[in-house]
Amino acid sequence: MPQPQTILIVDDEPGIRRSLGETLNDEHYAVLKAERGEQALELLQNPDSEGIHLMLLDVWLPGIDGLETLKQSKALRPELPVVMISGHGNIDTAMQATKLGAFDFIEKPIDLDRLLLVVGNALKQSRLVLENQRLIQEVEGERFFQAESAAMKRLMADLKLVAPTEGRVLITGENGSGKEEIARLLHAGSPRKDGPFVEVNCAAIPEELIESELFGHTKGAFTGAVRDQRGKFREADGGTLFLDEVADMSLKTQAKVLRALQEGRIEPVGGGGAVAVDVRVLAATNKDLGEEIKAGRFREDLYFRLAVVPLRVPPLRERVEELITLADAFIDRIARSYGRPAKRLGPDAKDTLLSHDWPGNVRELKNLMERAVILSRGSDITSRDLGPLTARHVAEPDPFSFPSFASLREARDWFEGVYIQREIRTQNGNMTRVADVLGLDRSNLYKRLKTLGIEARET
Repeated sequence: MPQPQTILIVDDEPGIRRSLGETLNDEHYAVLKAERGEQALELLQNPDSEGIHLMLLDVWLPGIDGLETLKQSKALRPELPVVMISGHGNIDTAMQATKLGAFDFIEKPIDLDRLLLVVGNALKQSRLVLENQRLIQEVEGERFFQAESAAMKRLMADLKLVAPTEGRVLITGENGSGKEEIARLLHAGSPRKDGPFVEVNCAAIPEELIESELFGHTKGAFTGAVRDQRGKFREADGGTLFLDEVADMSLKTQAKVLRALQEGRIEPVGGGGAVAVDVRVLAATNKDLGEEIKAGRFREDLYFRLAVVPLRVPPLRERVEELITLADAFIDRIARSYGRPAKRLGPDAKDTLLSHDWPGNVRELKNLMERAVILSRGSDITSRDLGPLTARHVAEPDPFSFPSFASLREARDWFEGVYIQREIRTQNGNMTRVADVLGLDRSNLYKRLKTLGIEARET
């Protein structure tokens, strides 16, 4: 059973500490209490302070006040969410607390339902921030992109230019090429890097739920809506919202997303009033949005809102220069995670990887390296350890696909020219061998080439 999350209550009124503690205990939170800011800071300086997940902090305290306590606590634990409480709240105090890093501001007398909602949201956002930091460290420490090919060098150069801006980015590319990793790198290189990175897979959410998922809903808005939900736009407030597979949204949802981008405000399902949000939106798709717009499945005005800066992630077959380096990096990381000894690719395995066309892109390579690490018995990974590779499906050629001709003679001359040129290539330009294969002597071969308008280049 998971350990309960711990909340530190800092208030000089015993009745407030008691009532809040009982309410939070009923919701299965662990509670610590302090009546002065100095006591709270001592608890945060304790080596065990990592076990404190949130602080409820009164503004008016004896000794150092709540705002100073907030400032010093953020210096000690920047990631700790703090909810301010005040019986004499005003706009200036609330704004000052927000600038110092408070998650929210609650006035006394405290509405316990609202308190629990704010606490739940603060803890959820804190988890998102910590997860985002972990993923950034993973991306930075275990580079998904090696940027050794010309195509990737161009992409990474563009990424460095656009990341520090507020420009919206549309990331296109095949499945498995690394669009999500590009989105995370954009976020990590932006002024919003300390804010949340919230991902929404638009293809994985049922149509009837996606609006609620994006914009939130109020309690009772529909069957099953037993409590208010903030929605992904509000969860990403101050950070980045990544709309993956954006082309899979319905036109109705597209219209609402467009309005949110235009106005910087969202309307939760069920009403409750518009809510201002400050997010940078990144989007990704593996579809051709130009064709989707022509087919009437994607709004052109939304496309221009999303594609302020378009970035294309090249498929792996266009960056084979980094294939082996990527494979080695995956092998090292996977071997460490499984506690296996170091392994390396043998020469035959490298040849196999380089001859494959990678329909599943980097994701396919990563999965293949994991399988190879698991199955290989020695220190060298062989082609046998790789197993059979799935080839990209290539349509069978149409035997009746050729240019149109005015006459049978013209068609015959065209075919004869193509056939002879193919044989010249096959024989590496050795006209003696070409003549032997075609059953002609060299002089007749040259005459025929002249008639067909083909230049003979003997090597």
